Amino acid sequence: MENFLLTAQERAQVDRLVDDVLADWTSWDPLRFAEQAGSVAHGLPLRLRRFLADVRAAEADVALVSGLPVDPALAPTPAGWDMAAKNGAGRREELVLLLVGAVLGEPFGWANQQDGRLVHDVVPTPGMERSLTSASSTEPLTLHTEDVFHPFRCDYVSLFCLRNPDEVGTTITRFDALDFPGELREALSEESFRFYPDDSHTGEILNVVDGDGLTGRRSTVGPVVFGPAERSYLRFDRDFMTADQEAGRAAEAITVMHGLLCEAVERIVLRPGEAIFVDNYRIVHGREPFSARYDGNDRWLKRLNLIRDVRRIYAGSGARSRIIT
Repeated sequence: MENFLLTAQERAQVDRLVDDVLADWTSWDPLRFAEQAGSVAHGLPLRLRRFLADVRAAEADVALVSGLPVDPALAPTPAGWDMAAKNGAGRREELVLLLVGAVLGEPFGWANQQDGRLVHDVVPTPGMERSLTSASSTEPLTLHTEDVFHPFRCDYVSLFCLRNPDEVGTTITRFDALDFPGELREALSEESFRFYPDDSHTGEILNVVDGDGLTGRRSTVGPVVFGPAERSYLRFDRDFMTADQEAGRAAEAITVMHGLLCEAVERIVLRPGEAIFVDNYRIVHGREPFSARYDGNDRWLKRLNLIRDVRRIYAGSGARSRIIT
């Protein structure tokens, strides 16, 4: 993992930049600001910008930036993303993530996730404790590729920690950490896997007891492993994928691959002021289970999807919009 720690002077520089932006935006609109984020990000500390440029050029699988500013008067953790949206909670912090993220890629979002918000709030939500979404708590989020079903899935998942007093772990497995036989790699490289949108896209709740629920959802077909042989990419989400033909080696390959990913898992505890940037083509990620208290002190992250070339979205959707419908 590539690591970067801001100095006190650099952190103050970021704080001043945030103050300047918010002073210019009497009515804060992250989606409109995203059009300017790349140029405004030139006001970030030079050392930080060089670090992120190197991460992008080298296709580093994961990068951690520490020492970013978090408001000392941060609001209590909201009981759901909708409450955060209503109250504007963590506005400074979502601006910090937009600025830092814009050095790596272009921000974008989804019309059917959190009402089309660009920056998401990742908080435990009452009634969603056992869901297969980021609003869960008592259920772990299994290792997965973000938005595994979509051709415009992000290049980077970015998570900025505002609060994590229980040290809930983010889990990752790197593609390069896997050691699997050639036969398995060959099976995973075939166009034999069907990928589905997760519950955050559909608004439905997958029946995890008997596996029903994917039938009827739109899907795409493709390989799990793809790209350059010497430095391959992957996409995987055990909960939202099936073998295109249920019999045969594709179904077995899913089971074997999941076991290998779990055996190589690493745990990262994000602390306030830390932002992690996960290469969504090189890493699968998840989250440990925890017990939410709903007392204003629960884990709270800001999440932003980044794509290296936003014109892929424009060309594919036929609309010049950062929100995919």
